[in-house]
Amino acid sequence: MRTIRMETSAATILLTEAPEPKVRDRQSGEIAKDAVSGEALMTIGVVYIEEGESSLIKVTVPESGVSEGLALGAPVSLPGLVARPWESVFNGQQRHGIAFRAAAVTPAAFPAAVGASA
Repeated sequence: MRTIRMETSAATILLTEAPEPKVRDRQSGEIAKDAVSGEALMTIGVVYIEEGESSLIKVTVPESGVSEGLALGAPVSLPGLVARPWESVFNGQQRHGIAFRAAAVTPAAFPAAVGASA
């Protein structure tokens, strides 16, 4: 399926869940790895706010892309953020969704308030 690049410059993105290893197999505890580099993958939770609407999303990031200094509730930047629709059949039931992936997660600043003066 197609990968869709996401423009995030007009969005506010706040960290809601600290980075943790992405589990590939819950029964064995196997950690997910990048198919190309073999690097371990991490997941984070964020609230994505744009044009007055918000969504809670999980984002996959390579372990090396997780920056120091991340704080829950603080704004973050997600360079290279893409969305990829997916679908599968599990136990005879059709499932579908959108997977989000970024090259990194780094601390960011809150955007300037509209109409604020310096």
